[in-house]
Amino acid sequence: MTTNWRAIKTFLKFFFITLFASAIFVPFIWMICTAFKPANEVEMLNFIPHVASSDNFKLVLKIIPNALSGKYLNIDLLKWIFNSIFVASWVTVLQVTTSSLAAFAFSRIRWKFRDQVFVMYLATMMIPGLVLTIPQFQIMVSIGFVNTYAGLIIPMAFSAFGTFMLRQFMLGIPLSYDEAAEIDGASWMQIYLDIILPLTKPGLITLAIFTFLGNYRNLMWPLVMIKDEAIKTVPIGLLSFQGSYHSQTELLMAATMICIIPLIVMFIIMQKKLVRGINLGGGVKE
Repeated sequence: MTTNWRAIKTFLKFFFITLFASAIFVPFIWMICTAFKPANEVEMLNFIPHVASSDNFKLVLKIIPNALSGKYLNIDLLKWIFNSIFVASWVTVLQVTTSSLAAFAFSRIRWKFRDQVFVMYLATMMIPGLVLTIPQFQIMVSIGFVNTYAGLIIPMAFSAFGTFMLRQFMLGIPLSYDEAAEIDGASWMQIYLDIILPLTKPGLITLAIFTFLGNYRNLMWPLVMIKDEAIKTVPIGLLSFQGSYHSQTELLMAATMICIIPLIVMFIIMQKKLVRGINLGGGVKE
């Protein structure tokens, strides 16, 4: 009886996991199928296109002109992707650097009111991002960073969450390493660079992945800052694309598929390191 009950519990567990996974994947599969549909099949109930075609991808990449107008689409998809990768990469480098330095100061160096300052620093996570949008925008206007790459990058270069996460990693490193290095004459910067950073590598990679993904698909701040077509990022570009070609769902899905390719490639490459970093951060021993 006990064996049968365990088998039933296992079956139900996998059934609900499969059900939830299917609910997540169905919209993604619909997007892929729609991207390969011709325009006359988009409104049909069939999930899989009767005749799959790559013309939608050629149209959004300006390989072929639109058959209806004889002109190329007025979009620059590859430029959007470049801008998003450029901004997200710089934000990732700066945020990992600033977060690791702050985490090192809050976890390894003893100074007066350290814990109290950390609590205040952490409390900034309780402030909704939208509340800070107007003050940040006014600061960007005053220093002339509106509609520039710097205006997209610098405000995102600091993260209380990243500092908190890396601090938890660094607290798990024995202080005896620091003491041994100090006895050998190492400075705090040498301890940070040669001892703490290599041991915190899983946390750094995890933070880098989350930061890159979050900034690649960030919509709100670029929507406020960007006015020039030349520095549009993927979310802003797709938003304007939807406004210009709102009735051509198949083109929007094709453009979306192309734009998420960098994220899929990055996830496939970094998957094992991401899972390892999360496990170590949560105290799971390998």
